[in-house]
Amino acid sequence: MKNTLIFVWLIIFSSIHSQAQIPAGIKLKTGDFIFQDLDCGPLCDAIEQVTKSYGGKHFSHIGLVSVQNDGVFIIEAIGTEVQLTPLKKFTDRTTNPMLVGRVKKQYAGVAARAVNYALAEKGVPYDDEFLYNNKKYYCSELIYDAFKRANGGNDFFVLEPMTFKQPGSNQFFPVWITYYEKLGIPIPEAEPGINPGGISTSAKIDIVQP
Repeated sequence: MKNTLIFVWLIIFSSIHSQAQIPAGIKLKTGDFIFQDLDCGPLCDAIEQVTKSYGGKHFSHIGLVSVQNDGVFIIEAIGTEVQLTPLKKFTDRTTNPMLVGRVKKQYAGVAARAVNYALAEKGVPYDDEFLYNNKKYYCSELIYDAFKRANGGNDFFVLEPMTFKQPGSNQFFPVWITYYEKLGIPIPEAEPGINPGGISTSAKIDIVQP
């Protein structure tokens, strides 16, 4: 009996821990955004240093929520492709706190259509070049295109010139130099792009509070 109780407690604890990074009391809805600060090393550090996020946070990843009959899933571009990830697997990637974003009420229809578009993009390769409109997606690029398509082809979020240089300097981060040398292409400095931080500060969304 004692062992059974310990086993049950471990299951409960694991379940609580897996979603502890999302503020308690928030009920996720289809079309919500979850912003993550992933400790993925120098690349994530470089991204976070040149982007501004809501409340001075550091976000390096974003996923789009899809509430389905068999659970809550996150549509995201990560790894090798666009994929549908169970919420627990998504939240288990980091112990850092996450924020939930939600479009303002007048854009709810756009968000619903954007989710359908993003779901249809499952299997599209991950955009490791971070170049817009090359038939591949990085995390926030998927969100940008999904909402643009859902908004009748008009921008919903905004593309901005990307920078791969150290703040206050004209020098590229060494990690980006090495990264693009391995890809065999120039660093796409000043090319249009979008990042999780930029989406988190959009006037079209609210950060959901418990």
